[in-house]
Amino acid sequence: MTNTPAPSVAHSAHGAHAELSPLRRRLILITMALALMTVMSAVSGLNVALPSLAREIGATQTELTWIVDSYTVAFAGLLLAAGAIGDRFGRKGILIIGLAIFGAAAAGAAFTTDANSLIVLRAVMGIGAAGIMPTTLSVITTSFPDAERPKAVGVWVGVAGSGAVLGLFGTGLLLEFFEWHSFFWLNVVLAILGIIGAILVVPPSKEAITGRFDVLGAALSLIAVSTLVYGIIEIADTSGEEALPFVILGSGLIALVAFVLWERHHPDPLLDPRLFAIRGFSAGSLTIFIQFFAAFGFFFTMLQYLQFVVGLSALQAAACMLPMPLGMVPLARLAPAIAERVGYRKVVPAGLILMAVGFVIMSLLTVDFNYLHFVSGLVVFAAGMGLAGTPSTTAITQSLPREKQGVASAVNDVAREFGSALGIAVLGGVLASVYRTTVSDATTQLPADIAEKVQESIAFTQSSMISTLGPAADALTIAARAAFVDATAASLLIAAAALVVTAVATAVIGPRHVRASAVSTPE
Repeated sequence: MTNTPAPSVAHSAHGAHAELSPLRRRLILITMALALMTVMSAVSGLNVALPSLAREIGATQTELTWIVDSYTVAFAGLLLAAGAIGDRFGRKGILIIGLAIFGAAAAGAAFTTDANSLIVLRAVMGIGAAGIMPTTLSVITTSFPDAERPKAVGVWVGVAGSGAVLGLFGTGLLLEFFEWHSFFWLNVVLAILGIIGAILVVPPSKEAITGRFDVLGAALSLIAVSTLVYGIIEIADTSGEEALPFVILGSGLIALVAFVLWERHHPDPLLDPRLFAIRGFSAGSLTIFIQFFAAFGFFFTMLQYLQFVVGLSALQAAACMLPMPLGMVPLARLAPAIAERVGYRKVVPAGLILMAVGFVIMSLLTVDFNYLHFVSGLVVFAAGMGLAGTPSTTAITQSLPREKQGVASAVNDVAREFGSALGIAVLGGVLASVYRTTVSDATTQLPADIAEKVQESIAFTQSSMISTLGPAADALTIAARAAFVDATAASLLIAAAALVVTAVATAVIGPRHVRASAVSTPE
């Protein structure tokens, strides 16, 4: 790297974390887990509410994608900047500010009934989330001694996965008794609890960084992420028939190249591209990216399948996902020791292959739902994610020195959130495109306005307008459900293919070992 910052003021003595009592460290871990769950559940939980939301505000399939993705786009685009700001000006402060912005935007979203307003407010929630997530991991890595850090990171990874499922279940439970607005009130409550915990137990910490803040780098990263995701979503929405989405996608690629070139020559970069020459850093970032690409694309598609096709309630759909943490959390905690003993190049690719196998199993689901079939694929997928997740996060954090843990945390989070955003965009785009193409054959005899609405969203087939079609309504509903099953299968198989390709790449470029006992550069 070009310019290594001075040691942290708060952690200038490497034993600074020893000043924290075991009880204080446990409370810090609980608070960081709560803050992380706040962020993760804001993506996953909304997926449960999408069918109810679509029916009540008349959102199209593309608008639903944007309601979910506006959050992750703002989130991923600002993560690098937020991580650097936390390192410079104080992690505790940026955490509290992030929680406050997140909670205020969620409160505003609870009162809106317009899709466009909801998209904007979700983006503001993403801005707040960018201040929360990198801080949670960097607080953990700078608060725990070397011997305890891998286990604490394992808890963080487990919460990142299981928190998403708990968010699904919590939202589903709320929707049994309240309208979809209750999802946002849950976000508000979690944000308030996080603020209280941060004020009471998180110690102040920052790094003594004297270089100037990379404003242009922050702007370029936001432009690159947002335009790439926007272009992908709009290309799918227009079936690739309009030029503008391709122009926007091209602009995103240009912004990404400009970001890399600028960061290479900036004396104090947000992210030095040369870090990716470190095997653990590059392989860990790639595998985290593809895991969340697959996982959140899966949540987006499967929860709609369970409600629109199978006909489950929001709570029942969320309950179907509950076995996921049972397979993920234990392996997430054991995975670092397994990787140290067996080797990163074996454990992480094996985890990615298991995820792919789980998706292939679930891609064979039909309109006639079989829960044992579904849960067998779900548990295999969850076990793979637990096996691959923690070693990949550990590989990233161990690749950089203590004073760069904010950068390591931010890159880990960017990989997760950019992966989530692209997963929802790409797999959601495949879902919308395949559904629209497949169902169009069943709408040729319908009035043009009804045919268009059916092709835009399967939710329309459950509206009162469909009943005006008489006997044709039942046939249309059956055709729409079958089309959505085909679209779901296509999305899952694309995710499985991406996982297999990444497994092969990781087996080649990954570090041989990631030590589970210290933060240092892996072999």
